Amino acid sequence: MLAPNGLFYPIVGLASLVAFIYLSLFDFRVSFSKEPNLSFVERNGTQFMLDGRPFYINGWNSYWLMDHAVEDHSRPRVRAMLQAGSKLGLTVCRTWAFNDGGSYHALQISPGQFDEQVFKALDHVIAEARRSGIRLILSLVNNLQAYGGKTQYVKWAWQEGIGISSSNDSFFFDPSIRAYFKDYVQAVLTRKNTITGIDYKDDPAIFAWELINEPHCISDPSGDTLQGWVKEMSAFVKSVDEKHLITVGLEGFYGPKSPKSNMNPSGWESALGTDFIRDSQLPTIDFASVHIYPDHWLTTDEVEAKLEFVRKWMLTHIEDGDTQLKKPVMFTEYGLSNQNKGFDLSHRDKLIKTVNDVIYKSARRGRSGAGSLIWQFMVGGMEEYNDDFGLVPWERPSTLRLITKQSCRLALIHDGQSQLTENMKELCTRRH
Repeated sequence: MLAPNGLFYPIVGLASLVAFIYLSLFDFRVSFSKEPNLSFVERNGTQFMLDGRPFYINGWNSYWLMDHAVEDHSRPRVRAMLQAGSKLGLTVCRTWAFNDGGSYHALQISPGQFDEQVFKALDHVIAEARRSGIRLILSLVNNLQAYGGKTQYVKWAWQEGIGISSSNDSFFFDPSIRAYFKDYVQAVLTRKNTITGIDYKDDPAIFAWELINEPHCISDPSGDTLQGWVKEMSAFVKSVDEKHLITVGLEGFYGPKSPKSNMNPSGWESALGTDFIRDSQLPTIDFASVHIYPDHWLTTDEVEAKLEFVRKWMLTHIEDGDTQLKKPVMFTEYGLSNQNKGFDLSHRDKLIKTVNDVIYKSARRGRSGAGSLIWQFMVGGMEEYNDDFGLVPWERPSTLRLITKQSCRLALIHDGQSQLTENMKELCTRRH
């Protein structure tokens, strides 16, 4: 709803209202009456391209958007988050386009059977993103059990008596399960949005498809099994949708035969059945994805040691993008847990600044470091949905400044001062 002075106040409870009052201190005005004219993001070598110019991304994760779009009482949070992201100069949001099995708000109830109410919720998320000028990375399945994941697909095959193994990794090699997943992908990509009337495969509000969140295939540490799955599924997506970019969803770990396996945080990651270079080199993969969780991966409690690892982790993957992959590299998740010993919110700010500075330097030099997405943003009143990484970005002024600074300097690289949108001109002027 709009207050008399034109400020946007989402109806998501008192906590969110208070949070957005903070936004009003920056006079973030909303002008969404006219839907932005979106173009498809493309790739030219190591760079994303938008309207003929290099496009570098400052964005975020809100995995929960579809889930919260199902019910009337929580649906306004979707618009609140996407419009707030837009007013902060953010351009891409990564979110789940899956919820498999008998769980609450499941999209795919059983193989090829969908809950239309939940599909309409995904329609709503995409329509709101389009309305806000935000592009979405939609992830198609989870390696983890949350929201069903590959475990649910294996259960379905086992329950129907056609599964060849009860191992979760059979998701990658069982022909019946691969067929299940292809049917799911086909249904999602060819879905006609009930709000916009646009097929998902034809909608530029979708930035890219992510095949799977954080794939592991521990039963085959050589990486051959996962490599075969990525090759088959990425080719299938391309056969249905030629317009959108595709990424795997990797964390960035190097395989056991990689000369860079020593760059992994420790020894165990090379046995997960993935290989950053090998899996990202496929011609049907348009850009590489990397995650950054120094507190989960490292044993040290020293903040500066973690930040030094982050710099090296990012730079070695950007080097891969420049010299081997010849593709953009996006850091699609990064975060710092509030459960760390001695955690302070300033530590999270230091991580954000470290990541932002590496991306900005890469962008200025025209290198492959194409952007980053923090894990994760919420609006107020969502405490029960928070993990130990979540934050409401406008609640801490120092964090807000870091986010808007990055949005402004990346926008200046893409647009130049004279081509900035009115929103970005106002945002970047009021920063100073």
